[in-house]
Amino acid sequence: MALPAVLLFVNSTQAQAPKITFEKYTLPNGLTVILHQDKTAPVVAVSALYHVGSKNEDTARTGFAHFFEHLMFEGSDNVKRGDFDKYTSNAGGYNNANTTQDRTYYYELFPSNQVALGLWLESERMLHAKIEDIGVNTQKEVVKEEKRQRIDNQPYGTIIGEIFKRAFREHPYKWQPIGSLEHLSRAKLSDFIHFYKTFYVPNNCVLSIAGDIDIPQLKQQISAYFGPIPKGVKSIPRPSVTEPPLGGEVRDVIEDNIQLPAVVQAYRSPKQGSEEYYAFNVLSSLLSGGNSSRMNKAIVDEKQLAVQAGAFNYALEDAGLFITFGIANMNVKPEDLEKEIQVVVDGVKEKLVDEREFEKVRNKITTDFVNRNASMAGIAESLANYQVYFGDANLVNTEINRYNKVTREDLMKVAHKYLNKENRVTLYYVPKGSRK
Repeated sequence: MALPAVLLFVNSTQAQAPKITFEKYTLPNGLTVILHQDKTAPVVAVSALYHVGSKNEDTARTGFAHFFEHLMFEGSDNVKRGDFDKYTSNAGGYNNANTTQDRTYYYELFPSNQVALGLWLESERMLHAKIEDIGVNTQKEVVKEEKRQRIDNQPYGTIIGEIFKRAFREHPYKWQPIGSLEHLSRAKLSDFIHFYKTFYVPNNCVLSIAGDIDIPQLKQQISAYFGPIPKGVKSIPRPSVTEPPLGGEVRDVIEDNIQLPAVVQAYRSPKQGSEEYYAFNVLSSLLSGGNSSRMNKAIVDEKQLAVQAGAFNYALEDAGLFITFGIANMNVKPEDLEKEIQVVVDGVKEKLVDEREFEKVRNKITTDFVNRNASMAGIAESLANYQVYFGDANLVNTEINRYNKVTREDLMKVAHKYLNKENRVTLYYVPKGSRK
């Protein structure tokens, strides 16, 4: 496809992407509510984002945020143990949750005539979830099994944890959301109750609903379900740690249950929302955004040094890491793979990206931005994220303008500033027993 045709396609995509209208307001108890109406299909997404992640935890009580993601499905005063999922599935819906370093997010997808059920379930979770020994003990075993499956017994599963604990020495980002199972085992029931009363309060939550809704009626229902919930009175911990410079490259070798070695390098990078953050996201797409991206083309296709190679910007609320990686091909030494990764990284530092390649990357970012908000679930989550992290839910419509301001010179500038040896962690992952 010729470049003018590509540009025509993207301009058409932008023109067809409808503006996401929404209404935002705050209840007297501090609950932020965001409503988006779309009657094109009889579905609705009900979501609750609590501004608590692993970074808000006590150093001796890590893993609580993720643990609560599981515990909050145990039931409440009015929802019997194990019935939360039954209510959802019996209504033809689906629910899930996830936890990061910065947030815990719950959502349900329903036929639109079941929106009140979603409100009731989320209000039950917020008002009087069951924090009891039986549920706590059950979920401790669930979390242990999750850690075994997703991290301990998963090839390369420990990479993110090993990277973060070396890249951050002071900030709570140094531990992962899964936290310490020892901390969870030692914790008392009173510790869990304290965490719940601190963070699971309306003034620490954004309720975001998108879909086939009647806004005046829904506002009345929200007031009925959530209005009586008291505002939290405990101080919500927000880390104010300023991470000192890395002070030189950190290198290590990790033995893992793998067959192919891997090279992972993580550079300290800006927190989400800054101008440099957007430049890094564009740079990530340039290096790793598809089969024709630089790392895939040079390292996987042309030189066949790796079966997979890429880069991504792991930006969080307080800080970020720009991570490059490669999984070596058979008989390829990590040292040789690292050299080629360095060649690709140096390429963006030494020469401006040509205009054609840059435009192609920007087009992909635009398309991805539109697609992210192509579903009610995506819209509800985007509205909540933008409100919590940026204080501006309307970025769901305008954030693409921030990407469009990024120039080729900006890419070179952030690469020079951050992608340096003294600002990175380098890990070699090797098969067990092969470390010399």
